[in-house]
Amino acid sequence: MQNNNEQSLKQVLKSMVETYRLKARLNQTKIQRSWETVMGAAIAKYTREIKIRKNKLFITIDSAPLRQELSFGKEKIAKLMNQELGEDFIQEVVIR
Repeated sequence: MQNNNEQSLKQVLKSMVETYRLKARLNQTKIQRSWETVMGAAIAKYTREIKIRKNKLFITIDSAPLRQELSFGKEKIAKLMNQELGEDFIQEVVIR
């Protein structure tokens, strides 16, 4: 008798991501890779670090004037990054 426990590869990978709680780390990697494309080369040049913790996006910027300018557009950054991820994952943006 065969075990009829067939699942698609997509279902198996999704289950594995949920089981091992890898979603935040995968999203962080995706945002890091697409940061320059989404935000532009000038902003990417001054970006030192991008991290996600508990659905918050933490961005470390080296330039104080750029940091101030980006702080006015936190909601737009969250919207752009959520569009890139294909889901509403980022709830808040913190710029340091």
